[in-house]
Amino acid sequence: MILVFPLSKLIVGSTIGTTATIVPLSIAAAPFVARVIETALKEVDGGIIEASLSMGATVPQIVFKVLIPEAMPSLIMGVTLTIINLIGYSAMAGAIGGGGLGDLAIRYGLYRFETNIMITSVIIIIILVQGIQILGNKLAISIDKK
Repeated sequence: MILVFPLSKLIVGSTIGTTATIVPLSIAAAPFVARVIETALKEVDGGIIEASLSMGATVPQIVFKVLIPEAMPSLIMGVTLTIINLIGYSAMAGAIGGGGLGDLAIRYGLYRFETNIMITSVIIIIILVQGIQILGNKLAISIDKK
């Protein structure tokens, strides 16, 4: 995050605060999302694509009507993983003035030796992550045709 401070300053006009952390979080998430999407699309069975081609489907039809629907459960799991990853990053961004639960845990918990505030913040983050994970799993299972 610190390496991207000059870019944050250029784009947002600040290097500290909630808005300034959007730039490094976006940069951190972009390659992660790209890799997740690539992996999800590679998981689609080649036979399904061949069958679509043999029936005369065009490339856009294969992408939008075959690849994406077949990869949707994996894509949902990947998006869930990305959101969880960003929650972790944003909690760490609290250490550099990014706000949020990480800032609360550090400023009021760690620096003021209020262990209960720090533990409560960590528990809230864990509950948030687990809730998103459960929701993502249920959504992926409900969409899966297998």
